[in-house]
Amino acid sequence: MTDAGGVYEVAIVGAGPAGSAAALAAARAGAKVLLDRGVFPRDKACGDGIAQQGLDVLGGLGVTGLTDGYSPIRSLRLTGPGGVQAARELPEPAYVIPRAVFDTRLVAAAVRAGATFRQHTVRGLTVRPDGVELGGGLAARVVIGADGANSTVRRALGLPRNPPDRLAVAIRAYAPDPAPRPEQRIVMTGQRWPAYAWSFPIGDGRRNVGYGELASRGPLSRSHLLERMHDLLGDTGLAGLSDARAHHLPLSTWRPRPGHGRLLLAGDALSLINPFTGEGIFYAVLSGALAGQAAVSPGGTSAGRAYTVALRHRLARHLRHTGLVARLTARPWVVDAGMRAAARDQRVFDGFVGLGLGDGLLTPRLLAAVATAAAHRP
Repeated sequence: MTDAGGVYEVAIVGAGPAGSAAALAAARAGAKVLLDRGVFPRDKACGDGIAQQGLDVLGGLGVTGLTDGYSPIRSLRLTGPGGVQAARELPEPAYVIPRAVFDTRLVAAAVRAGATFRQHTVRGLTVRPDGVELGGGLAARVVIGADGANSTVRRALGLPRNPPDRLAVAIRAYAPDPAPRPEQRIVMTGQRWPAYAWSFPIGDGRRNVGYGELASRGPLSRSHLLERMHDLLGDTGLAGLSDARAHHLPLSTWRPRPGHGRLLLAGDALSLINPFTGEGIFYAVLSGALAGQAAVSPGGTSAGRAYTVALRHRLARHLRHTGLVARLTARPWVVDAGMRAAARDQRVFDGFVGLGLGDGLLTPRLLAAVATAAAHRP
């Protein structure tokens, strides 16, 4: 590994939020490369919702201007599978920023921090005693796989994809929104539970709409996903849909080990998707930042251990709690009880938002509120 033209301290496969956050965190490593098979700006199927927790992580990496031109959304309306609603102000404003914009801004920030961006498709990896070869004359001391649900780096490690009951399939589209509501909407359904549709206003005359459910409910055709979205949102404005794209969501209830010597996994490649809400941006930027920091630790082979310890310290308790939530909410009536509790108490609502969009915990207050609501259900 002496060819300076193609050898880097840290190579990051995938330039989405996890990859860009990793590049930003590894800025002090000197030479590094951010690889992606696409050309930016590029679209990515996603709900486009950006919660404040993720923005805080990126702010800590020195990123500014990510939300420029987009208005904060201050309220969320949740409809449970039995029709119970909870509509309240969010504890912190959220944003809806198309990934074609958000990801491009993050890549630009990473490049400003010193990353070299290359359009390159990684088809396989070869691990050597002194580093990792990525093909095309590229090599690195440490490689971070931030290349999504179908991660090449994860496959190179011999790690299987999530099983169907730990993998969701969702479709996302854009619809006209001539008179945007100042709220995000999530509509759950008991049919083929767990499943829900969403409608998130962008503020530019469009909204991000979609629907998702577990892959184990399959086969899931495009027409089925769109039909369920229409049924749940009950909205004639969906007639003008554009850019409808389906994608996989590997849920965090089935995660591989994050660090493997010189190879690290972050974001969707690590199955870091909230099993109840489908949120992944916060996990992506947090895991990417931790992976980038670990990648520049002394001795490339210790990077995997350092990253595993850091991620466990930061997220292990939260992930245990979200796994418990996923098991509890396998019963739709539990979710409806949670909606009733959230409708009565802003603190309960805020607690559920923290669990679903950040690194919140299932506190005794939340459990007691749901139990009380369940005991007094109509």
